[in-house]
Amino acid sequence: MVDWKFSDELVDYQVAVAAMEARVAAIAAGEADEMIWLLQHPPLYTAGTSAKPSDLTDPDRFPVYKAQRGGQYTYHGPGQRVGYVMLDLSKRGQDVRKFVHDLERWIILALAEFGVKGELRSGRVGVWVTRPGLAPYADGAVREDKIAALGIRLRKWVSFHGISINVDPDLCHFDGIVPCGIAKHGVTSLVDLGLPVSMADLDVALKRSFDTVFGE
Repeated sequence: MVDWKFSDELVDYQVAVAAMEARVAAIAAGEADEMIWLLQHPPLYTAGTSAKPSDLTDPDRFPVYKAQRGGQYTYHGPGQRVGYVMLDLSKRGQDVRKFVHDLERWIILALAEFGVKGELRSGRVGVWVTRPGLAPYADGAVREDKIAALGIRLRKWVSFHGISINVDPDLCHFDGIVPCGIAKHGVTSLVDLGLPVSMADLDVALKRSFDTVFGE
């Protein structure tokens, strides 16, 4: 069984991390079921284990937290759906590479329900969309923007942290960092793409796509 938790109010980052770590410990001890927690945070930046100080371009703009997940700097805030993924990989094959691939596939399938073609790029973490309707880059390449991010950590083969998908955040809030260390490309959202998707709409798509990728 996988428990699903949906938080309507903004959740303090440190409160969320403490709750997530407690649940991960309980899952590892066999005292709790796996969990997916879908929520939103107040505006903040998180620094993954590979974050470079130079990529935090506006350190006084929002609170900055060190995260135990892999990756570099990310932004979380209202209008972005964060999914904390607490799954027991000791029961799911103990294949970290496959797990990351499955998280990417989960996001891509959820986006596809809204007609969005999410794509992966070698050397770039996250899920991307091409923007042929916008001005190309100086070298003539089609513009690509990031719509979703992921970063995980394992403890006793139980995952925590997870994914984030931009529904309708203030995209200017990403200006205080170099998202995931990639300066060339921009950031987009479902609403920025012209799709009037609500958080509830995305939650339904995520639940359905999760069952397709991970099963129950």
